[in-house]
Amino acid sequence: MTLSAWRQSLDQQIEIEQTKTGISDVAHFAYSTFAKAAMVRRDNLLASANDMREKLEAAQDALAEALEDLKKVEPTGPARKPARSGRATQGRAVRI
Repeated sequence: MTLSAWRQSLDQQIEIEQTKTGISDVAHFAYSTFAKAAMVRRDNLLASANDMREKLEAAQDALAEALEDLKKVEPTGPARKPARSGRATQGRAVRI
């Protein structure tokens, strides 16, 4: 279920409960505890989603910065092959 679907479901549950009880004023002493709980769940869900969006944006910014730093230290030319050890040429004449 998507975030939007969860929110719609909770909004619908709140509306149904308010219609059933005939009380839509949250401050009313007899307001449905189920509707209050659904509101808290909805608000917590939205707050968590917003927090995760902020964390995602921060992580993406950190990644972009790290990639820029990596570009600064990577060689810009073609990749060099590691030099062979002297063992490969031992006993052989090396042509120049």
